[in-house]
Amino acid sequence: MTSPLNVPSSQERWSPRLWGTLLVLCAAMFLDALDVSMVGVALPSIASDLNLTTSTLQWIVSGYILGYGGLLLLGGRAADLMGRRQVFLIALGVFALASLLGGLVDSGPLLIASRFIKGLSAAFTAPAGLSIITTTFKEGPQRNRALSIYTTCAATGFSMGLVLSGLLTELSWRWTMLLPAPVALIALVAGLKLIPHSDRPEGKRHYDVPGAITGTGSMLLLVYTVVQAPEVGWASARTLLSFLAVAVLLTVFVRIEQRTASPLIRLGVLRSGVQVRTQLGAAAFFGSYVGFQFMVTQYMQSVLDWTALQTALAFLPAGVLVALSSAMIGPVVDRFGTPRILAAGFAALVLAYALFLRISLTPQYAAVILPSMLLLGAACALVFPSLNIQATTGVDDSEQGMVSGLLNTSIQVGGAIFLAVVTAVITAGDRGDSPQDLLDSFRPGLIVVTGIALAGLLITLTGLRTKADQQTVVVAGSAQDAAAPEPAKVAVRD
Repeated sequence: MTSPLNVPSSQERWSPRLWGTLLVLCAAMFLDALDVSMVGVALPSIASDLNLTTSTLQWIVSGYILGYGGLLLLGGRAADLMGRRQVFLIALGVFALASLLGGLVDSGPLLIASRFIKGLSAAFTAPAGLSIITTTFKEGPQRNRALSIYTTCAATGFSMGLVLSGLLTELSWRWTMLLPAPVALIALVAGLKLIPHSDRPEGKRHYDVPGAITGTGSMLLLVYTVVQAPEVGWASARTLLSFLAVAVLLTVFVRIEQRTASPLIRLGVLRSGVQVRTQLGAAAFFGSYVGFQFMVTQYMQSVLDWTALQTALAFLPAGVLVALSSAMIGPVVDRFGTPRILAAGFAALVLAYALFLRISLTPQYAAVILPSMLLLGAACALVFPSLNIQATTGVDDSEQGMVSGLLNTSIQVGGAIFLAVVTAVITAGDRGDSPQDLLDSFRPGLIVVTGIALAGLLITLTGLRTKADQQTVVVAGSAQDAAAPEPAKVAVRD
């Protein structure tokens, strides 16, 4: 199915309405990513104001990830079956209301509940928004350009969330919760006017209700188990039984998906080496970054005694670098292909984390912190757009929502799992509250996130093959190729 805004040729200029549609989708993705990171710098203030323990404080982060990661498969398939526009706009409205609720509540449980609702709504806006883009822009340079802008907005939101959080926390942590509400409402009003109506699927729609129940249940239980494991114990009966229940639910889910006529996720997608590398790479990328951010914000405020604003400004170079790269990533991907860009991005990520291992009780901004942040910004700018382009290339329009949901599930579940692992490592090494004790507990966590990033690099390197092993698929030619007798080709490695 084709949107009325679909771009037929890479030479054609984008209309103002097309740009407007992309900006609305970018705004929603910016808010989704912003909300994951913006709470980070505000955590110490929230803990002090609401008298929360460290384990409860983690749930303010994990509650959002729980709703987001647990329902993404359902959100992606709902976009394909119920209509991308409808799903996107309804979920965006819920996101705005939950943001308002989060800024007004006066207890930890209610704040966590509002965060869960926001994550739940993001689980529908993210795959719906991404699939609107991939079904609107023609595969090739046009889509790569749109996806590079879209995913750079997401990476910018995640990076700038820390900066905005630092600025707003100086006034009150509540402003970090309230800020997304008016932006989401503006995007909702604009979306009602700009997003096309014709993306509702034609014909009879079949809903995989058993698959939705077992798939969503398994993801929710998996995320819940891994975020609770550091508190109750990884080897406790509760944790082991929860993992067993996850395995049972996933087994039932797979059996259902193999037999149903309209599966929540077509399992054949996972036979692709490209897709497997993309999903594992996404989990490693986001998981390592969430764990790194969780430690660094506490290191800067608890060990270095920096203010929330100083902490936010320390992350600013990474955010600025990501924001400035939005117009450049698409052409770079067109020229070098996603496997090479991903390898370069993960290499920068490993270097950033490894360099940060040199931290001490005194700030070493020029020698350690600034170079780490610049490398981190370069990694985000290269990896995040490339993952989205690689995941959606060659996928039929009718399955774009499904693949988008799968990618975002890998990102969020990876974030939840590795944040829980890092938290467990930090807690195990916690010997006291002195700055030296805190620093000693953070170092093993930094080693873990470096190892996760290294694993991601090794996974992406398997996608680099010789020319003889490459396949090519025809896509729309670029403007420079307009006079050529054959259309441009993009390398697809499997």
